[in-house]
Amino acid sequence: MESAASVQSKGAVVREKSQLMSASEIDRTVVRLAHEILERNNGVAGLVLVGIRRRGVPLAERLARKMTEIEKTAPPVETLDITLYRDDLSSVDQKPIVQPPLRFSVEGKTVILVDDVLYTGRTTRAALDALLDHGRPRRVELSVLIDRGHRELPIQANYVGRVLQTKDNETIEVRLREVDNQDRVVLCERVQNDSG
Repeated sequence: MESAASVQSKGAVVREKSQLMSASEIDRTVVRLAHEILERNNGVAGLVLVGIRRRGVPLAERLARKMTEIEKTAPPVETLDITLYRDDLSSVDQKPIVQPPLRFSVEGKTVILVDDVLYTGRTTRAALDALLDHGRPRRVELSVLIDRGHRELPIQANYVGRVLQTKDNETIEVRLREVDNQDRVVLCERVQNDSG
């Protein structure tokens, strides 16, 4: 993984500015989130963790492992791909279909949607649309590792690992070993590329 000037797009370069969380800080945060979810829901009975693909899935799996250590039983973990539910797709006249279907029923369950970063709220909105195509949960809550502000929709997380205010030209990258072969959260900034 490149660190200084990593991605170049549309005349801008994305550069890593600073590390916000280390592997041990991510682990401690996941432990705290697991405790908060269990406390608010009186254990794992009736819970389903649904990770939003990509990095929400390993976070949901980590939460389930921590809950198993605490409660000696784990809630089911699902994967939700919301690609076709996003409102920034060019063709919106076609009814989207989630693939694959969920393995567990969400009917009457308390669903904890899990994602890495909460930003505009549009990913969460798409996840809610996708989830409701699979039944009617009793309640839906949202757990995120990072809330970086800049909401465009009235969506808030119930469980937040860390709140980090960012500027418009900054992004937060959550890197997880299951996807990126490393555990860290970094602040990056987009700067104009003067070459070319």
